[in-house]
Amino acid sequence: MRAQRVWKVNGAASIGQLQSRLDDLNKRLGRLESQRPESWKLEELRSSALRLSREIDDIRCAEATAALSELLRK
Repeated sequence: MRAQRVWKVNGAASIGQLQSRLDDLNKRLGRLESQRPESWKLEELRSSALRLSREIDDIRCAEATAALSELLRK
C-alpha cells in the first residue's frame, strides 16, 4: 500500500495560487507545442504541470477527509 501525504494548506500554498501556476504552465505548454521546441523542454513543463495537479488533488483530498471526519464526529 502506498504512503499518503498529509497536506496542510497555508497562505503560501493555497489551491487558488497552485491552480494559477498550473494554468500558466498549461498556457506555456500550448505555445511551445505549436512552435515545435526541443522535446526536453516540453517534458520538463509537462512534469511540472503534473506535479502541481497532484499537489492540488492531494490538498483537496485532505480537505475533504478533514470535513468528513468532522461530520462523523458529530
